[in-house]
Amino acid sequence: MSDLALEFRGIGCSFKAREGHAKAYTAVADTSLHIKAGEFVSMVGPTGCGKSTLLNIGAGLLAPSAGEVRVFGQPLRGINTRAGYMFQTDALMPWRSAIDNILVGLQYRGTPEPQAREQAQSWLERVGLGSFGDHYPHQLSGGMRKRTALAQVLALDPDIVLMDEPFSALDIQTRQLMENEVLDLWAAKKKAVLFITHDLDEAIAMSDRVVVLSAGPATHPIGEFVIDLPRPRNVAEVRTQPRFIELHTQIWGVLRDEVLKGYAQQLKKAA
Repeated sequence: MSDLALEFRGIGCSFKAREGHAKAYTAVADTSLHIKAGEFVSMVGPTGCGKSTLLNIGAGLLAPSAGEVRVFGQPLRGINTRAGYMFQTDALMPWRSAIDNILVGLQYRGTPEPQAREQAQSWLERVGLGSFGDHYPHQLSGGMRKRTALAQVLALDPDIVLMDEPFSALDIQTRQLMENEVLDLWAAKKKAVLFITHDLDEAIAMSDRVVVLSAGPATHPIGEFVIDLPRPRNVAEVRTQPRFIELHTQIWGVLRDEVLKGYAQQLKKAA
């Protein structure tokens, strides 16, 4: 088995031209990157650069126009069944309680009901919601819904975890608590993680590597940085370390111009 959990090999992704536009839109071009088994990798880049497109390709939800995705050395065909996906907005079903939301994936997988319920309760307890299993999403705070969504993904024990800005809507205190919880759970299981964020501080604090993407269209990696901060980490405390500040300066030096390009493109579209 390959020690590379997820590989993007020369990936390109273009979308058909909209009515009134002569050319197709190329979201991603000639992108190659990999995530090792047990590695935590973050992708950062300007708004609208194609980060979520790459994540959807890695999940098998979107077929690339060019290139190939490999999962533990095997070409990806269809849905990536070895990956769990945590979306930017939680995908909880409002008519199901917290424990029933966690159960749903196990039920689809065919896990016997007593075993599935036991696993779901165990994950509720791991994310600090052991006594909230009978609560519905509207009865939970934003942070509690995120914990439930995290348990929903991890209960299936995926080998790869894909995370699309999962904490962007949370206040800073809740966000840091969730970041630390994810790091603790990751350290215990050491799954491969591909994490998308707009927050460079978050990317550095959590990751083994940070990949910087160019502004779109035709986004592609323009920088890769090894995050050599010691683990375990506390995301609030690590930000004060001199090495963190040094890494932030280096990465922002690559990212800054792309953010300005992306901002200019957004203004042009809005005009």
